[in-house]
Amino acid sequence: MDGCAQLAEACARVAARTSDPAQFLRELGHEAAGVRRGPRWPLDAGRGGSNRIRGRGFRRHVDDGTDGQARHFAGIVAVAARLGTRTTRWLSIHVGRDAPESADGRLTDHALDFVRGLRSGELQPADAADWVRSTICGQGSGLTSR
Repeated sequence: MDGCAQLAEACARVAARTSDPAQFLRELGHEAAGVRRGPRWPLDAGRGGSNRIRGRGFRRHVDDGTDGQARHFAGIVAVAARLGTRTTRWLSIHVGRDAPESADGRLTDHALDFVRGLRSGELQPADAADWVRSTICGQGSGLTSR
């Protein structure tokens, strides 16, 4: 199973434990990127989390050629769950140095859309795995087209 498919499976596991969007976002950040849930989360986020899920399988426009894209997505989700999407995007660009037009910048934007959707109720935790598969996963993750 590739990294993006594993990220989708992590979404499904977390959604099975909670339907609360805020808790879902924090739990996903912990499970997929190693960002702790408690007051020390900034330490984990500041060092970039950890690659709990390794592998590829992401669509070309968000694939930077590394095995850390699941960590990137889930780490952005974990930070945005706590600091909001605007602050997280600013940090990604100015601290993380992820140019908006780069693969990491585009993946950040998708992660922030994911957070916004969950917070607004447009996306439910139970549907998060399918959102990941259809939005950021490539053909190797079970999609039939790009």
